[in-house]
Parts: sequence; C-alpha cells; structure tokens
Amino acid sequence: MTSVSILGSTGSIGLQTLEVIDAEPERFSVAALSAATSIDQLIAQAKKYRPQLVIVAHERDVQRVQQELPSGCEVACGIDGLVAASALADVTVNAIVGFAGLPVTIATLKAGKRLALANKESLITASPVVERVRRTAGASLLPVDSEHCAIFQCLGASHGKDAQVARLILTASGGPFRGRDAASLEGVTIADALQHPTWSMGPKITVDSSTLMNKGLEVIEAHALFGTPYDQIDVVVHPQSIVHSMVEFTDGTTIAQLSLPDMRLPIGYALSYPDRLQTPFGGLDLLSSSTLTFEPPDRSLFRCLDLAYAAGRLGGAAPAWLSAANEVAVEEFLAGRLEWAQISDVVSSTMDRYVADPLDTVEAVYEADAHSRSAARSVVAGMRRTND
Repeated sequence: MTSVSILGSTGSIGLQTLEVIDAEPERFSVAALSAATSIDQLIAQAKKYRPQLVIVAHERDVQRVQQELPSGCEVACGIDGLVAASALADVTVNAIVGFAGLPVTIATLKAGKRLALANKESLITASPVVERVRRTAGASLLPVDSEHCAIFQCLGASHGKDAQVARLILTASGGPFRGRDAASLEGVTIADALQHPTWSMGPKITVDSSTLMNKGLEVIEAHALFGTPYDQIDVVVHPQSIVHSMVEFTDGTTIAQLSLPDMRLPIGYALSYPDRLQTPFGGLDLLSSSTLTFEPPDRSLFRCLDLAYAAGRLGGAAPAWLSAANEVAVEEFLAGRLEWAQISDVVSSTMDRYVADPLDTVEAVYEADAHSRSAARSVVAGMRRTND
C-alpha cells in the first residue's frame, strides 16, 4: 500500500486527491494532512482518514485540533510540520497554493521521496535549487498539472532523448475571456474571471487561467521539468480541453494525450506511477465527443504569456520575480483593489525593475521573492495614486 501525505488537503487538488484514494482504498493510505484556514474541514478529514500527522498553519489552532482528533494523530504547526510530513509518506502531494509550497518541494526531494507536484510556483521560482535536490537518491518528481502529466506520458521511452523531440505543445482552454476584445474586458468582475469554462480550480489558478499567466508559468515549468529549450515549447488554444498537450517528434510524429478534463486523472497517475489506476477518471467516448479545434493565443491582449516566456529566457531569479509579482497582482484583484486588465500591467512594470541575479540557494530564492513583492506593491501603490 502506498502512503500519501496531502499538503493543502482542503483545497481543490487536495480534495480531489482524497477522491482518488476513496476510489481505490486498497492501494493508498493517508499519512498526513495539512490546511491553513479551513480547520473544521481539516478536522473532519482527519477523523475519516486517521493520518499519523496533521499540520496547521497557526499556533492558535493547535490545541483545538489536538482535542478533536482521534488518538494516534499528532498535530504539528507551520513549516516544521510540513517538512516532517514530506519525509513521512511514500508520496507527498504538494497542493499548497503559491510560493508557500517551496519548503515542501525541497524537503520531499531531499528525503528521497516521490513528489506529486501541483504547486508549480515552487519549481518555477527555484528551478536551479530544485534541480539539485531532484538528484537525491530515490527522489522523483511527477507533475500533477494535466498538461505536464500529458507530456510526461507522450514522451514515453523518449525521456532523456532530447534529439528526438522537435516541440512540446501545451494546450490552453483560453479561459473565460477567450475571443473577447480589449473594450469588452474593461470592468470585468472577479466573478467573471472565476467562471472557467472547463475546469474547476481554486481562485488563484483560475484567475491565472483568465490572463494566460497560468499557461506562461506552465511553459517555464515544462522547461524546468523536461529541459526543452523555450524555442521548442509552443502554446495553442484548445477550447474543449480534451487534448491535454502534445509532443512533436523529429520524424513528424505528434503524440497527444486525450481525456475529459478531470484532475483526478493526473493526480492518480502521479500516485500510482509506474502503474495506472483501475478507475477511469476522465474516460473519453470518442463517438460522442465534440469537434476538436485549435487556435493561436491572442498575445496582444493576454500579455502575461509573453511576459512568462521573457522571464524564462532571462533565467536566474527572473521567474521568481515573475511569479511573486503575479501573486501580488492576483491578490489585489481578488481583493477588489485592482482591475483585471491591470494584472499584466503590474507584472510588466515589476519585471522592468528586475536586475539580473543568479539563483543558487534557497535563501536567494526567498530574497528574490521578497524583492519582487516589494516592487510589485510599489507599482500597485503608484497605480492607486494615479487613479486617485
């Protein structure tokens, strides 16, 4: 039986991971659970799955959770608890939102364990550091993103044979604003941005999908995961979200992975690899499927995509700056203090302040993140003064 630590267990990915475990309970057990704010939900999960360890983000919640948990469940707090959980299980699902997931990524790989990575920001911001710990004996990293899981499967026996790969082709749904023009996007609401046409995801990643920043981050992630040059990573818009990504080989062959949009499929693949689940999450009936269409992204309107390519090509701390600036901008938008169209403005203006900087330690990653957040908040403050 495979033991699983689910860090971020009350979020979208965490909940779907538990659904995968429920579908095949004879294969998986829960070793650890964590949550930052949804404490009642975390307690209910712990009572059902009886993990060895439960982690909360704040000291104020420790005593209450401890009192309500069944005997045998230990309660820990903060980063130390997350690091302990990372070494506890056969597989750790890093479903923590944003840059906060970095310690889990580092700790899991350092422990020589399998990391099922749903937290793309930790790989994007700290790629040079993560690459070193990926070499730890026993460590492995399997992407939970549907696109990168698709590429992983399409590469098959070609893993490590870069000379055979012509292109990686990431597909994008286009988000809720596909086909809109600039005028129609003036004054779009938070609710508008959260109406994703095909996927059910958390608010941050859904907003990122609406700006195409999510796809831009996935381009950087694909480069980090597979070592493919940026000039050989393309993005196409595929509104049906049936083809999850493709690999084009040098002989003209293109291999794609198809399924209905269901995150439980890539989650299950990461948990069960090299085997597959027996439960057909995302199973596809080709005879009843709609027509599959593809189109280029509107790069003039959805500027975040090219901002991500530019940051990726700069390397060093630039992807960390990009990710941090975007987190600040999305937080401001979700708080109602920034217009949707200003998200890319904040990121662009923040990146204008970036000075090339190497990234060779975890401490340097945190420093780059802090500098970018400070610059982004300064940009936001300047926008407010201008608007006032």
